[in-house]
Amino acid sequence: MKKLFLLLVIAVISLQAGVAKPWQTKLKNLTTFEQYVINDKGTERAFSGKYVNTSGKGIYRCKVCNKPLYRSDDKFNSHCGWPSFDDAISGAVKEVADKDGRRTEIVCANCGAHLGHVFKGEGFTKKNIRHCVNSVSLKFDKKRKTDTKWAHAYFAGGCFWGVEYYLEKVRGVKEVISGFMGGKIKHPTYRQVCTASTGHIETVEVVYDPSKVSYETLVKTFFEIHDPTQMGGQGPDIGSQYISAVFVNNDKERQTVNKLIKILERKGYKVATKVLDKKPFYKAESYHQDYYERKGKKPYCHGYVKRF
Repeated sequence: MKKLFLLLVIAVISLQAGVAKPWQTKLKNLTTFEQYVINDKGTERAFSGKYVNTSGKGIYRCKVCNKPLYRSDDKFNSHCGWPSFDDAISGAVKEVADKDGRRTEIVCANCGAHLGHVFKGEGFTKKNIRHCVNSVSLKFDKKRKTDTKWAHAYFAGGCFWGVEYYLEKVRGVKEVISGFMGGKIKHPTYRQVCTASTGHIETVEVVYDPSKVSYETLVKTFFEIHDPTQMGGQGPDIGSQYISAVFVNNDKERQTVNKLIKILERKGYKVATKVLDKKPFYKAESYHQDYYERKGKKPYCHGYVKRF
């Protein structure tokens, strides 16, 4: 009976050994260069790999067996010419001493594919470790975009550079775009708008996540980063293209803006801000976008004043 059981065990093991795993088939289909790095433990040329400067969010997987190896949050720029990580996913990577005893190799713990080498004590990050990995050994699984439903709000408060600068700092705001709204011609240029003959107002489009920031919070912020009582312009920028205005998408937004205006008026502010229906928005030229961030300066006629 024991002999029969032993024979059955041997038969099962033999059968399992004869069944190739999916990644073993892929191992045979590697390109010549992939085989050189992954099988023969070669190294790709510095700064030649596709993931050296990758900064997107996601997971780096093994090229052969597709097992997750590294998180994008652990990737850093070591300026060494290869993708660098200061941590690996728990249990995903195995360290093996090189035959020459000088370096420590890192391989995929699941399939044994050569990844690169690990270095310690260099001081690049607080974790004090660098996994130096060949791009060709990896496959980047980029994080999918969420199903966030972005909303759009439109504010005009003088030079759009300053309005953009402050509204971009609100938590929940994805981006702020400088442009023009309310005029009578399509796709106006900055020069045309500056003549005050097109009817456009310098306006910003705020793209935000309603689940993180409310429209009312954005309006309050708008009223606090410019002077809503000034007529005919904002600060030293005088002209119809610089007036204070809120372009609303619907009645609900209009009610929110009017409610806040009444609160300001009860506090003694003579609000000059116009509440207008949304019109086509035209993005300004590229050199107007993120102006202060690119120049390393701060707005000359915008700033926070607590009003609510």
